[in-house]
Amino acid sequence: MESDESDAMNPHPETLNLPEMQAAAVRACALLKTLANPDRLLLLCQLTQAEYCVSELAAASGIAQPTLSQQLGVLREERLVTTRRDGKQIYYSLASDAASAVLQVLYQQFCAQPAGGSNDRQLD
Repeated sequence: MESDESDAMNPHPETLNLPEMQAAAVRACALLKTLANPDRLLLLCQLTQAEYCVSELAAASGIAQPTLSQQLGVLREERLVTTRRDGKQIYYSLASDAASAVLQVLYQQFCAQPAGGSNDRQLD
């Protein structure tokens, strides 16, 4: 009976593991920092659709080659993408489930066209 009383007093009986939460916050911030660049975000959005070679990414994104190479390097370093070589072409694909999940939410909030409306929303 005592546990029922304590559960009623604490609506969240599970205790948070502060060190685990802190580590998760650091990982989340690193992901968000990487996604906070418009070019990287655009590239990752493209890669949610399929694997692309560098020339295809350049054509689809409109990002100039030097910037494209720099941003793909950041995405590789952060392990958000993987690469494979086929002859002279290097193909990129999305490698992070966490990034994919965040991109899905961003798409729903900023890109998906609501039924009968526009996607012009004001942020609070």
